[in-house]
Amino acid sequence: MKDKKGTISRREFLGRSAAAVAGVMAIGSTARSYGKIRGANDRIMIGQIGIGHRGSGHQQMIKLSKDGGKNIELHSVCDIWSVNREHAADNAQKLFGTKPKMYQYSEDLLADPEIDAIMIATGDHQHVPPLVKSAKAGKDVYCEKPMANTLEQAKLARDTVRESNQVVQMGSQWVSEPHQRKIREIIRSGKLGKITKIEQSWNYNGPRWYDPKGPSVTTIKEEDTDWERWLAGRPWVPFDPEKYFFFRIFREFSGGITDQWYSHGSGLAHFYLDTFIPDDTMANGGIFAWHDARENPDTLTIASTFQEQEVLYTYTTSFGNSYGDHTIIRGTEGTLYAVGGEGSPQWWFQPQTESAWRSNFVFRHDDVNTKPQPILLEGEAQPPPTGLSDDSKEHMDNWIECIRNRETPHGSIETGFAHSIAVIMATRSYREGKKMYWDRYHEEVLEHPIAT
Repeated sequence: MKDKKGTISRREFLGRSAAAVAGVMAIGSTARSYGKIRGANDRIMIGQIGIGHRGSGHQQMIKLSKDGGKNIELHSVCDIWSVNREHAADNAQKLFGTKPKMYQYSEDLLADPEIDAIMIATGDHQHVPPLVKSAKAGKDVYCEKPMANTLEQAKLARDTVRESNQVVQMGSQWVSEPHQRKIREIIRSGKLGKITKIEQSWNYNGPRWYDPKGPSVTTIKEEDTDWERWLAGRPWVPFDPEKYFFFRIFREFSGGITDQWYSHGSGLAHFYLDTFIPDDTMANGGIFAWHDARENPDTLTIASTFQEQEVLYTYTTSFGNSYGDHTIIRGTEGTLYAVGGEGSPQWWFQPQTESAWRSNFVFRHDDVNTKPQPILLEGEAQPPPTGLSDDSKEHMDNWIECIRNRETPHGSIETGFAHSIAVIMATRSYREGKKMYWDRYHEEVLEHPIAT
């Protein structure tokens, strides 16, 4: 249902999107996506674009799914830096027994008719161009987060994918993690009562994303890559190995914490609440721990509201202390608490036994077990550890299954658009010192409240 601002819930939005896509597909049985439906015996051939550190993780995901019975194969690798290409090809040969084809440019890889699907793990500011090209080439896509960090590119990516009907999965892997999905089921059940606040505190102690003596920095030569392609349309600056590898700490290429951890955090807030994009956002922080080459904050707090749900959402990160990572979802009837940082699967439920102010009693539950209760999956006897690998087999499996059945994956293009807008609002708020507002009608980020 729409509120007075035109807000619709995440479930309603996905339902409408699915219906719209189904309508387009039903127009003719010769639609491209119908022709792409694959049986279990059809091998899905995968190409990689961007094969640095995260690209290595993608190869691990391919192996996990392949070893788990998915009929897939790594066909090709693509990277503008020759050393990355050769390293990725050698690593793939060790993992799979065969050496993939190598390409420097994505256009050449995408022209290969044998390739069915693409995994993108380029830099934060570089995701949209290969995503758009891949969708237009009729390839299904797995794209790392953030999908985009400018509004123009976020709209371009979403609209292109909508028009193409390709199956696109965002690299927001926690939405496929079984414990996170269990948490959403509990929230949907009403067990927590009225939710009023979600808090995330994910931290680290160290100069994250900056290693000036690392081997890549000392190895790369400008003639072995394509600096103009790497810039991906951002303002021209001279070739700089530190910017090439540590782009997350430089303003023109990334928001740093916002692009990275907050894109996961905001995506999970959307996931838990069945909604998209905060109505407003404020961010504050600075470079308080690591006065090195970084231009993006190492300490940041973000506060947003979801007006229809009447929920305050807060996110905070410090790179100067790693103590006390947690996520808390607060409801009038109970609390869900995750011990650990990003994506932690160790959740506990703490019931609220009373709500009252003096003689004004709302409820009292005298027969409730007041001890914290672990959230366990079927077959689990003990709470899981607090950390998981980013290389999610569940998320990869979901994408492969959706490629076959043409259904919407857990991390759809709509979720990518939503986390991108959340990222853009938070980055702008921090940099401009202003509260930002999302205009859902015109799809614009505003510096003032929306007129009602």
